[in-house]
Amino acid sequence: MPFTGRKAMTRRHMLGAALAAGAAVPLATVAGPAWADPGAPAAPGSPAPAPTPTPAPTPAPIPARLTLPVPTGPYPVGTVQLHLVDRSRPDDIAGPGHFRELMATVWYPARDVERYPVAPWMPAGALTAFLADVGFSALADLAPFTSGHVGAPVLRSGRRLPVLVYAHGAHSHQGDHTTMVQELASHGYAVVTVAHTYDTYAEFPDGRIAVPSGDPKAPTAPRDFAADLRFLLDCVEQLAAGCNPDVDRRELPAGLLGGLDPHRMGAFGWSKGGSAAACATLEDERIRAGLSLDGPMEMNPPLSGELDRPFMMMTAVFTRAQDPAAAQFWSFLRGWRLNIQAQGAVHVSYGDNEALFPQVAKLLGWSGQQLQGTIGTLDPDEGVKIQQAYPLAFFDEHLRGHRRGHLLDGPSPAFPAVTFLP
Repeated sequence: MPFTGRKAMTRRHMLGAALAAGAAVPLATVAGPAWADPGAPAAPGSPAPAPTPTPAPTPAPIPARLTLPVPTGPYPVGTVQLHLVDRSRPDDIAGPGHFRELMATVWYPARDVERYPVAPWMPAGALTAFLADVGFSALADLAPFTSGHVGAPVLRSGRRLPVLVYAHGAHSHQGDHTTMVQELASHGYAVVTVAHTYDTYAEFPDGRIAVPSGDPKAPTAPRDFAADLRFLLDCVEQLAAGCNPDVDRRELPAGLLGGLDPHRMGAFGWSKGGSAAACATLEDERIRAGLSLDGPMEMNPPLSGELDRPFMMMTAVFTRAQDPAAAQFWSFLRGWRLNIQAQGAVHVSYGDNEALFPQVAKLLGWSGQQLQGTIGTLDPDEGVKIQQAYPLAFFDEHLRGHRRGHLLDGPSPAFPAVTFLP
């Protein structure tokens, strides 16, 4: 793995550890909620009740679906997939004549969404491979739906949409931060997420399923992710110019062509994707603002140079105090910069895990300690609100010139867990 000098953090490793910690109880024998009230105590002076046999635990009802938080923005959300090929980068793993092939998804504010179906969290084939790999196959039928309506027309309000590109982490998938992505879309952003082939789970239009590769020659380093992000910027420019970059020339939602603003683009990512966002922002001036969600900044060759555009770091494990590469990257920032940390957060706390794992914990009968061992001690409800509020405030200020109160100025009573690191 590309994170030299320490054990690599991958989504597969963390979910496997979570399963080992808490999922020893079979689904069919999960007991009801541990916080169920056993009954009020008898009134003073009343005779003690006769002992009654302890009933057998009642299996918890299997929910119809796990759920993701509903976006808080004023607009419904639309979504569409793109099948992309970067012909500037040969794919040596696939063989001669092949080029870097990617699946991407555009999320955007939509209109007239009623007749358009909502998208699943992951495509069915990719979901099956992902859950089998991490040991959660029993939850396949419970995977959540998103708030994105497939193919819904784009909301056009007279001005083109600012654009954000997103990179996932190692051995993860492009839906891993759907809560954050659809929140941004509901507030008027077009967000383009990418599945980094050879380090992800994805499904291509012809039915091929991509899974993480063990080939050491596979393009899975942070700089490879950064190159994917820069290619997405090229595709955004094509869409803005009225050209469809989808290699299969599939029909795009009404209003998408010509609807994106190539002069207001930002980048963000989680873990290795956060490192890639930093790398791409350093290298490409089209990115006007960058955000790293607990990204380790250690890569080969090391990051270098100065950055005069805004950058924010939301850290948990890879703090500047513990990660010299993160501290060095911070020293490169010559423009607006901010480093915040949610107390009690762990590496996975700024993504969909914060909403999904409390539901999984109830289903599998995990203790509170087992759940905290997976997502940390940060209150899950506050964790979700943090990932909805802070990225939006950052990109609003630096891509739209719109300040959301004083959220980025210092500690807020609305988010007591968030600390500002000098």
